[in-house]
Amino acid sequence: MCAIFGLIDYNRVFTTKQREKLLKVLSKECEIRGTDATGFAFNTREHLTIYKRPLAAHKLHLHLKDDANIIMGHTRMATQGDKSDNRNNHPFSGKIGGMEFALAHNGVLQNDFKLRAEMNLPSTPIETDSYIAVQLLENSNVINSDSIAKMAEKVLGSFVFTILDDKNNMYFVKGDNPLVLYHYENYGFYVYASTKEILDRALTKLGLFALPHTEIRAMCGDVIRIDSKGKLTCTQFETTNLNAWDYRCYMSRRYWREDENEKQETSEISQLKAFATSIGILEDDIDMLLDYGYDPATIEELLYYPGDFYEGMYELLGYDYCGEL
Repeated sequence: MCAIFGLIDYNRVFTTKQREKLLKVLSKECEIRGTDATGFAFNTREHLTIYKRPLAAHKLHLHLKDDANIIMGHTRMATQGDKSDNRNNHPFSGKIGGMEFALAHNGVLQNDFKLRAEMNLPSTPIETDSYIAVQLLENSNVINSDSIAKMAEKVLGSFVFTILDDKNNMYFVKGDNPLVLYHYENYGFYVYASTKEILDRALTKLGLFALPHTEIRAMCGDVIRIDSKGKLTCTQFETTNLNAWDYRCYMSRRYWREDENEKQETSEISQLKAFATSIGILEDDIDMLLDYGYDPATIEELLYYPGDFYEGMYELLGYDYCGEL
């Protein structure tokens, strides 16, 4: 369970120091979804820059140039690829002719080796499953909503991708992992993160949450493009591959489905259980909440606050929760 986050300051309403502070607060809130590595991508007059390190966000010091106003970020919980090899960390760089782009991914892809073999894509020292998305885009020889949609239709697994090209076009590729995007239209900027709880906490700490803003509802199957002037357009990709991998893509949530009279566990639930055990919560407790009808996204939010998680468990069992963790 990694996190994506970032800022699209298309009206340049913030100073460089204010952007750095916003991203520092936001990235630290994202640590709850991963502390193995942290990375950023942004454009300057010279080139597209990717700055990443195998460090938790609070240990990474971001220094932006004055003209870097659109910044893409990622905090990583490593599932494939050694974090100490910085090539395995997000964002990843890609090139098509003379054009550069950066890509970050939250989720798990299952068919990266198969696609590389079937499409005769070059071998790579990068071990992370996410990198196949970069290779597919490079193979298409163009970066636009159509080529990105075709990439999303080929990969098998769970995902949200963010892609930043060297013309400051930002793309959001909404699979069945979470994404929350706010538009502060009166001021001229967008800000985003993996979950509403992370984004709201960061914006509250920054004093921005109370300002008027609207949520851009990204649905599973959307490719959202925001250009350097803040103009938003949206197209769709076919989600058959998501459904084929025991997913049901509806209202950006994944649930259980019956398959030959057996309950198949989605990779999201596997990630959820791995996260739960890492903070001392039993897999059986996750199974109990699922059986009672809680969806994975709700359980994930409860895990951010273990007291709320166990309060919910006690209510299900008919007991009063009075303990402190």
